[in-house]
Amino acid sequence: MRAQVRAATADRIRIGFIGSGIRGSQLLGDFVKAPGVVPVIVADVYDGCLQRAQDQTDGAIEITRDYRAVLDRKDIDAVVIATPDHWHKKMTLDALSAGKHVYIEKPLTWSIEEGPEMIAAAAQSKRLLQVGSGAKTSAVTAKARELVSSGVLGKIMQVKMVNNRNTPEGAWVYPIPPDASETSIDWQRFLGDRPKKPFDAKTFFRWRCWWEYSGGVATDLFVHMTSQLHEVMSVEGPTSVVSQGGLYRWKDGRTVPDFMSSVYEYPGFLAEMSVNQCNGFAPRMMQIAGTEGTLEVGTDRVVHHFERKADNVQRYGSLSWPKDIRARYLETARKTAGAEKPKEIKIEQGASHTDLFLVSLREGKPSVEDAREGHLAAGAAHLANMAFRSGRRMHWDLKTNAVS
Repeated sequence: MRAQVRAATADRIRIGFIGSGIRGSQLLGDFVKAPGVVPVIVADVYDGCLQRAQDQTDGAIEITRDYRAVLDRKDIDAVVIATPDHWHKKMTLDALSAGKHVYIEKPLTWSIEEGPEMIAAAAQSKRLLQVGSGAKTSAVTAKARELVSSGVLGKIMQVKMVNNRNTPEGAWVYPIPPDASETSIDWQRFLGDRPKKPFDAKTFFRWRCWWEYSGGVATDLFVHMTSQLHEVMSVEGPTSVVSQGGLYRWKDGRTVPDFMSSVYEYPGFLAEMSVNQCNGFAPRMMQIAGTEGTLEVGTDRVVHHFERKADNVQRYGSLSWPKDIRARYLETARKTAGAEKPKEIKIEQGASHTDLFLVSLREGKPSVEDAREGHLAAGAAHLANMAFRSGRRMHWDLKTNAVS
């Protein structure tokens, strides 16, 4: 699919922003710094976010509470959507229908059922859709994929990934601004089609803590890992998963777990993923274990650990032999044990995920993370949640999207 840039020239891309919360403000900052990008208008339901967006653009950006006002603008080429998960599907479909290219923050979906409709809509629209999972396109991921594809690790049967955060911020206990009220926040717009409930500033600013608006640790943090895993291992998605977890620390009314560990079955290997908001010893780590070696993948480096070669001298296995026979065996057997020292590969970061979106727009290149890839990464997280909430192993048919 080739993107059809609607700006007067590909060097000048006019962007509207839907959602300017924590992540939305980061994306606004990224795009504002990019050459040739013109921030036109931002929509958010909290006046404080709108004010900050104007601060970020020296007052140049227009503001509105109604995201449809962004989509109605004929002078906008693309929109950036960074809202609570329960709004992703509707806003994306509306944006595509309005002829806009879309950068949608991960996870693509609020539920696994939403994926196929969004994939179809993106295909029919002939517009570019990119999901915002930056780990998928990082230079570290590319190097890990290269090494895995080369076969140097031998047969891979296990991948371990963690993302642990032991702070109130890491557990989404975000501060509530003093001006938060029903006057400064359009509460009904935030709720959308979710069950009606009285205004609650804690729910608004910490929405990831409730199933109605989020998939918790899985859709927030597993998705970073699943999108990277799929890229590195050249796989589409898991066939099954089991999950355990619960609320162990953050007894603040949330309904999603603060610790969850899942084991995924992929063709030929298992992938273990966990997020623990009660401990921060391993903030972010990926280990890929093969018969010939192991990769340790960090945020800015890859370490190649070589597997220790087998020793043809069995010291333990020969303990029951007669003393003189064992002595002659140990003396004459040829020792071949040993391993190369770990090789650390420093990685220089390349173009950012947002830069790649602009490249695709300008050059008509395919999305670096299209709707199907976004669905598979988010779907894996949804599957883990379904396993956790049902207490049983869940199976996923990637072709039909059926879950059983």
